[in-house]
Amino acid sequence: MGTSHAGALDPANRISEVDAVMQFAENVIPSEEGDGRNILLIGGHGKVALLAQPLLVDAGHHVFSVIRNPDHVDDVEQTGAVPVVADVEELGAEALADLMEGIDTVIWSAGAGGGSEERTYAVDEEAAIRSMDAAQAVGVRNYIMVSYWGARKDHDVPEDNSFVHYANAKATADAYLRSTDLDWVILKPGTLTMEPAGKAYFGDDTEPIPEGTPRTTSRELVAQVIRDTVNNLPEGTRRDVAFLDYPS
Repeated sequence: MGTSHAGALDPANRISEVDAVMQFAENVIPSEEGDGRNILLIGGHGKVALLAQPLLVDAGHHVFSVIRNPDHVDDVEQTGAVPVVADVEELGAEALADLMEGIDTVIWSAGAGGGSEERTYAVDEEAAIRSMDAAQAVGVRNYIMVSYWGARKDHDVPEDNSFVHYANAKATADAYLRSTDLDWVILKPGTLTMEPAGKAYFGDDTEPIPEGTPRTTSRELVAQVIRDTVNNLPEGTRRDVAFLDYPS
């Protein structure tokens, strides 16, 4: 599927990156209105994506939302995003590149959703990597990966834990993204909840967290951090952003 999108625009409003490793942040990254980026959000009917899309649209961005199920078109349209029905599990890199023509920012928020081991690797690792290859092939500038707190090769998830397949897949996909020529941000929230967003704790997910800090992150907070990351992407950005709910 080749969709014609508006031409990409460089951001005019830039602020310094969050420098809050192992510190309590006063609030989420400051939000400033962006400069109308053309965004392809993959996994557009997920809970986080449905919260992020209206924030991105309200910030002046043009959001094209990739969904697998055509029954979800109305839900996506209500967020202000443009639905694109496509199954990324089945699409090759060339077909994904067609979806990315005219796009300057890709957001990966897709996932197998706790399906089979085979589908977890097919979506969370293999399809994600194909999307990165496609992004590089057509000159996409920015790639934002929604990962999780603690995602890395030495994740220590036991082999007999069903989560190990997701942990392995995300670790491989994240490592591949770091090896690309893309500008990238890997967002690493904690265990996701449907609680309202509060303040955020930004830290180093390879180190112990301060006593009293929950290992959870509100999905609404993730959506806000996605928006603020898109709004503030200086050229050459290549970093992990790990964050949790600020303790109440």
